[in-house]
Amino acid sequence: MKVKLSDQLLLSVQKPARYIGGEVNSVQKDLKDIHTRFCFCFPDVYDVGMCHLGLQIIYHDLNSYKGVYCERSFAPWPDMEALMRKQQIPLYSLETFTPLKEFDFIGFTLQYEMSYTNILNMLDLAGIPVYAKDRTEDDPLVIAGGPNAYNPEPLADFMDLYYMGEGEVEYEHLFTLYKEHRAKGGKKRDFLRIAATVPGIYVPSFYEVEYEDHPAAGCDHTPRIRSVHPVSPEIPTSVRKVLVRNMDDIEYPTHPIIPYLQIVHDRAVMEIFRGCIRGCRFCNAGMIYRPVRMRSKENILDWVDKVLAATGYDELSLTSLASNDYPGLYELLKTIHERYPHVNVSLPSLRVDAFSLALMEELGEGKKSGLTFAAEAGTQRLRDVINKGITEEEILGGVKLAFQGGWDRVKLYFMLGLPTETEEDVFGISKLASDIVHEWYQLPKEERSRDLTVTVSTSFFVPKPFTPFQWCAQADYETYMKTQQFLDSKIRNKKVQYRCHDAFLSTLEGVLARGDRRTGDLIYNAWKNGCTFDSWSDMFNEEAWKKSIEETGTELAYYNYRERQADEVFPWDHIDIGVTKKFLYREFERSKQGIVSPNCREQCLGCGIRLINDTGVCYEKSEEIR
Repeated sequence: MKVKLSDQLLLSVQKPARYIGGEVNSVQKDLKDIHTRFCFCFPDVYDVGMCHLGLQIIYHDLNSYKGVYCERSFAPWPDMEALMRKQQIPLYSLETFTPLKEFDFIGFTLQYEMSYTNILNMLDLAGIPVYAKDRTEDDPLVIAGGPNAYNPEPLADFMDLYYMGEGEVEYEHLFTLYKEHRAKGGKKRDFLRIAATVPGIYVPSFYEVEYEDHPAAGCDHTPRIRSVHPVSPEIPTSVRKVLVRNMDDIEYPTHPIIPYLQIVHDRAVMEIFRGCIRGCRFCNAGMIYRPVRMRSKENILDWVDKVLAATGYDELSLTSLASNDYPGLYELLKTIHERYPHVNVSLPSLRVDAFSLALMEELGEGKKSGLTFAAEAGTQRLRDVINKGITEEEILGGVKLAFQGGWDRVKLYFMLGLPTETEEDVFGISKLASDIVHEWYQLPKEERSRDLTVTVSTSFFVPKPFTPFQWCAQADYETYMKTQQFLDSKIRNKKVQYRCHDAFLSTLEGVLARGDRRTGDLIYNAWKNGCTFDSWSDMFNEEAWKKSIEETGTELAYYNYRERQADEVFPWDHIDIGVTKKFLYREFERSKQGIVSPNCREQCLGCGIRLINDTGVCYEKSEEIR
């Protein structure tokens, strides 16, 4: 079956180019040569999903496999969804307009907790039962991956299987096993037993959760988890992530898909390394993507040559978790600018402490866009608690270099509600912003740019799995609002703009980030109450979520407002990221004392990743601390 869209339908919706496919560099294959069809489903609108680097990587990688065809599908905007439901048009792929129900696998990337209702909505729009237990042989296998998959439990009842780790490693193996199993006439349920033995594959239906007999301390009715265990001996007790060991060994997409419409970030993107050496205690990505693995300068430059020739982009983003931790970054930028003087190069995730005037000047060869610095906390005491590892002098020195280089837009990211936060820490945010403005005024008038804008952006701290702060209590809504209002009252400088995240949205993020299987009822109920596109401020339905919390009896005191005990069994304890729980708790204890831990280039603290990895910066210096 092939879905057909009328011109009348397309002319009735915003941005019809979201739904027609056929973009430059999209892949077309002869279906008679295909044994496994996979649809990569991004649970947000096309304009957002097409910016996602992981989509481009997986799309390129899976389509390089013989006999495998990877296609794409995105969440339709409400106007398109309404017409599709009215005209009984199922959700389809952009490459062949095939309904998702006809695929072998459909795969969701879990990037953000507030996209979970969109996942259920896409399944329903495709005519696929949202609960895994209700699917039949006629339905595709539903798989999920991405950073939020490392706590798979909130969506466990909706997923047939999960992929834990980096997609380049085991997908081809999984599809080969699927091809062989189906060639023998095997059933999909039986294939899941085979899949459960593949490295990195987690099949939630083969694991049982047991709960304590009484509510957790401080809670009315919600008991803690006693254990999560497999239902039979052949199922592994834990699932370890899989990872790429050498970044130069994997092919990187040199012909990314070029959309027909303006997307959120319309540029070529290169991942220069994976992982992070820093060890910020709030950062989930810094732990789950360990260890650091660098791509060589030669490999990057070869990719730049090919991707610019294939796309005509005049903007290039060199991305990573901390871009200027890349050795020889200045030389790399200089070479790119010498070859392509018209190309603007941006570096997300810059660290102020590593910034140099030479680097600023090299970046200045291109268009001077705004610079973003993640200071995270307003005082040195709190930055030490979270292990940010930068001082106020380094922050001010970095922005001074930026001003001298001609930049006039600086954005500062902070978190409110961090563990041990005081009023003094919050006030420190406004003081630091004012001090940055003061640095600009210190320049001679003739050397200043036209004007200065400093944007202070605050989000609320949400404890994440696989971080030292996974044991922490999260502040409640009232505390968040008081803190936000206090900071707003202290920002008086006319050159400082203040933007803040939604406090109730952060509460929901907290529930789903550390949620267990019981929170699946909340997600389902919220979706049935009309919640979709929850990450969009104009679409977020706060009242529907509050109603769903009440209807499902979800206890915020259990999921958000209590500090976990040292021996607490977490919903994700049966997932092995290589970083040990013992190490994370040790870092949690060090945070209480305000002790800064060295980064991985200075000293190995024995996080555990060396036990499963034989590459990366783990081996550079020092002996492990056990």
